[in-house]
Amino acid sequence: MTKQQVILLALQASILTTVFTFGLQATIHDVLYIVRRPSLLTRSLLAMMVIMPSVAVALAQVFDLPHAVEIALVALAISPIPPLLPGKEEKAGGDTRYGLGLMAIAGVLSIATVPLSVNLVGRYIGRPLTIAASAIPKIMLMSIVLPLALGLAVRALWPAVAVRLVKPVGLIAKVLLVIGAVGLMIGATGPMLAMVGDGALVAMIAVVILGLAVGHFLGGPEAGHRVVLALSTATRHPAIALAVAKANFPDEPRLGPTILLYLLVSAIVSLPYQLWFKRRDKAVAVGQPSG
Repeated sequence: MTKQQVILLALQASILTTVFTFGLQATIHDVLYIVRRPSLLTRSLLAMMVIMPSVAVALAQVFDLPHAVEIALVALAISPIPPLLPGKEEKAGGDTRYGLGLMAIAGVLSIATVPLSVNLVGRYIGRPLTIAASAIPKIMLMSIVLPLALGLAVRALWPAVAVRLVKPVGLIAKVLLVIGAVGLMIGATGPMLAMVGDGALVAMIAVVILGLAVGHFLGGPEAGHRVVLALSTATRHPAIALAVAKANFPDEPRLGPTILLYLLVSAIVSLPYQLWFKRRDKAVAVGQPSG
């Protein structure tokens, strides 16, 4: 087994165990939280599946971007929420039920919406684009549906066991994530640095900021909804984005590092928003001005 295969295996195992821990702490009612709120569901899908792809395509047209960056931005914009995001949203003060339900619903819908979006984008740019029919279901099944369903089943059947499993499984997930992320960053540092100064960073920052703004605005009056939708609109599923990009441009070597760079930019640019939101949320809770 090569070093690259070990890194990818660590990341995949981290995702599986993380989503499994979400299920251990949730119920089916939590997952269906957003389904019982059709207005919130509609606004969420509008932000993530209509406005965000439109923003990415528009920015790709405005900026004189390298081909790999243009492809990656559009592929990311039409991808659903990444499996690790609900944990990040909870730490930022978001509604856990909404984050978990949105991840599940967006993941299932992406089986239909991603191929449709790929087709529409292809028509817009005047070049036919495609994605293998089995690619999206396989990724969503392995990264979200199965581990989440397993966690929910354990919680429903053996609640005491679920409580005892949360901490050790969560720790394993974090260790695997660190190992995989560090290995991936070391291998892609050179290609990522090569993109600095060619407009890629500016375009990525613009996409993230606009994604946060759109999600925050459409999240509605509840603070816990706003931060979840803001982060969900600005952060996308890298595996699906890479699958879309590689299916249509298999000979473009910089796609992986470009998508990784976007994830890094997204994390850094989103951090001030998360800190501001947590400060504002605490100030509101004690009846003080948020500044």
